[in-house]
Amino acid sequence: MKRRGFLKRLLLCTAGISLPAPLLRAAGAGAQPAPAPDIARVTGADYPVLVKETLDLLGGMKRFVSPGQRVVVKPNIGWDRNPDQAANTHPLVVRTLVEMACEADAGEVMVFDFPCNEKRRCYNNSGISDALAAIGDKRVKLTHMDKRKFKPITISDGKSLKAWDIYEDALTADCYINVPVAKHHGLSRLTLGLKNSMGVIGGRRGGLHHNLGQNLADLATVVRPSLTVIDATRILLDNGPQGGSLDDVRKMDTLLASTDPVAADALATTLFDLDPDAIASTVAAYQMGLGEMQPDNMNIMERSV
Repeated sequence: MKRRGFLKRLLLCTAGISLPAPLLRAAGAGAQPAPAPDIARVTGADYPVLVKETLDLLGGMKRFVSPGQRVVVKPNIGWDRNPDQAANTHPLVVRTLVEMACEADAGEVMVFDFPCNEKRRCYNNSGISDALAAIGDKRVKLTHMDKRKFKPITISDGKSLKAWDIYEDALTADCYINVPVAKHHGLSRLTLGLKNSMGVIGGRRGGLHHNLGQNLADLATVVRPSLTVIDATRILLDNGPQGGSLDDVRKMDTLLASTDPVAADALATTLFDLDPDAIASTVAAYQMGLGEMQPDNMNIMERSV
């Protein structure tokens, strides 16, 4: 089922209608094993080139975006920090992805997040506001999230989380591109792609930190990116997710990208000298059949630019 068809059915949850089991549920006994997911790992100091080469390994942006489609590029813009502090997705990574979506003839490209600090300062000091304004394309819309667009969604296959308010534009876009920054987190150890879904939910988000790993996996059954691009151009090694000290930042000049969100998180974890099973959300999502977590079972495509 294509993303738009799946998500139209998802929004029927607001009327109390249950969803089918996750489309990526683990295969039953006797079924053929799933093919190894493709994941691109590219290094390079020229970030626009880095983004383009990473997408090229996966077939290019036109594999994901068709003419006229509504696209969401969802970075982490949660903190009042500058790009060097590695608390938010790098503005050049965001800008290049948005430009590539426009070049693929997207009808609209929306960028938003639900910041933890004051939203205008986050958007401005992250560098993302200026980066997108420089594109000069009316199709590009950096917006502050509208509380009226959070919709109550039943999470039919959730083990811990059975319902939550989720941002409508994240669910109904034709193409949803998840663009987290890879960094330390005081509660979840790391925050990567699955954790970035916290930026498209409403309600009392702090309450999800109890049994956080399973809650994030449950959210992943309904918040389903077409593509995950993990920004590891510089990673925050300590005092996350907000950071602040440049002593906690390591410059990696790396991007990871995959259509498998679990695989993307799993491989990104190794950049911190950790095994994928160190992150509870990765393990929980893998156990629910939402993706692959073993690097030996991935088709890792590497390039240096």
